Amino acid sequence: MKTPENLKYASTDEWLLVEGNTATLGVSDYAQDQLSDVVFVEITAGIGETLSKGSVVGTIESVKAAADVTIPVSGKVIAVNEDLANTPELVNSDPFGAAWMIKVELTNPKELDDLMNAKAYTEYCETRSH
Repeated sequence: MKTPENLKYASTDEWLLVEGNTATLGVSDYAQDQLSDVVFVEITAGIGETLSKGSVVGTIESVKAAADVTIPVSGKVIAVNEDLANTPELVNSDPFGAAWMIKVELTNPKELDDLMNAKAYTEYCETRSH
């Protein structure tokens, strides 16, 4: 399982790349591995929309299951990855790169303090896989 050190992680298996006041959201390697072969991605959040912490921003469907993607921080959507609708398999092949879902401008940066670093997230995932 890959867990890049430069990201923040939520217990709901989303990752955030924080650059200044902007956060990019995606789903973790652990999440894509649990889902298996991703066949459909729908991003329901739109540019300009203000999201509160815990809002559902999209759905990922695989041959095994469907899962909602939530955002672990509040923010205003400034970009949406339109490519995922046509290439949902990117979630499996490049979960930390091409498979980013949305970018938000943070409205409450203190919420980042509730997220895990890579080490804590790795340990959290290990407790669930037994």
